Amino acid sequence: MTAQVQRFAGASNLPFSAATKADGLVYASGTIAAEGDIKAQTKKVLENLDATLQKAGSSLTNAASVQVYIKNAADFAAMNEVYRTFWKADPPVRTTIVADLVVAGGLVEMSVVAVPTGGQRTVIHPAGWMKSPNPYSYGIKSGSTLFLAGLVSRNGKNNSVVEGPMGVQTKAVLDNAAEILKEAGMTFDHVVSSKVFITDATKFQEMNETYRTFFTKNPPARVTVVAPLMGAANVVEITLTASSLPKQVFTTPAADGTPGKESPILSSAVKVGNRLYLSGLLGNTAANKGDTEAQTKEILARVGRTLQVAGFGWGDVADAVVYLTDVKNFEAMNIGYRSVVKDLPARATVQTGLVVDGMLEIMFVASK
Repeated sequence: MTAQVQRFAGASNLPFSAATKADGLVYASGTIAAEGDIKAQTKKVLENLDATLQKAGSSLTNAASVQVYIKNAADFAAMNEVYRTFWKADPPVRTTIVADLVVAGGLVEMSVVAVPTGGQRTVIHPAGWMKSPNPYSYGIKSGSTLFLAGLVSRNGKNNSVVEGPMGVQTKAVLDNAAEILKEAGMTFDHVVSSKVFITDATKFQEMNETYRTFFTKNPPARVTVVAPLMGAANVVEITLTASSLPKQVFTTPAADGTPGKESPILSSAVKVGNRLYLSGLLGNTAANKGDTEAQTKEILARVGRTLQVAGFGWGDVADAVVYLTDVKNFEAMNIGYRSVVKDLPARATVQTGLVVDGMLEIMFVASK
């Protein structure tokens, strides 16, 4: 373990830390409480996260960003009813998608990025926008880092739905993101990481056509997965992280060490200050089709090359998200994961679809 990433142990049988602390942020792993109804589970999950964060020198009050994975969209209102009681004011930004969970009986999983107690935590709210009717802020800024909520196709001034096909909704989402960035004194040039959730894999290229017009150079690291969203009219949700620090982009080298092929829609990794944001990587090849363990190892080999070219190592990795196409492959993924990752980052693992024919995709954040 490097001195820069402080790790807080969870259960000894789990392949992730309960939390990590690095470069002014605390990352709390995806947490599930598999007993009771959605209200009971939401309460227990948030209580457990608060306890984890307090051990790491933070708390839910200092949460900057929360990712919610809910098993049943019908539970959204009941989850919100309990969720909003944990913040008297200025809740964190939040993204909520529908995903199956790796623990039987689990109805909701949440992971958190928080600011250490005493750190800067400023709400960013565009002038003229109404307050979100759901319990989240549109932007939270801490130091050089800006976290944006998962944005869907709505009018920020009155929260009305902007209906339309994938391209129209993607533009509406990113137009809203532009307003939040502007309020924080930033632009799309400052975006370092992007998570894109779409409801229909066949509309992937339609999303890309619009998306690329907002990121014309040095695009952020990105992951795109397929999942149902809150609201029947929504077909895309995008979560961005931005930084006011100068950024440097890297491309994953080929296995033989030669330079990799750059992508026009994402950077393999983006470095800002002491932090490195990596794109979601796949590991599917002709030789490992249908083999989750082998695909996991291939992903991690590619991640290793990316870390190395950017001047980082596995001991610097602080946070991870694993998107599995089938939770039945959870243990096979863990076998491959444990074989490479020894200094365990915080991690969430959920079932979603992918936009390509693979078994899983993994996204990391590292800090030196």
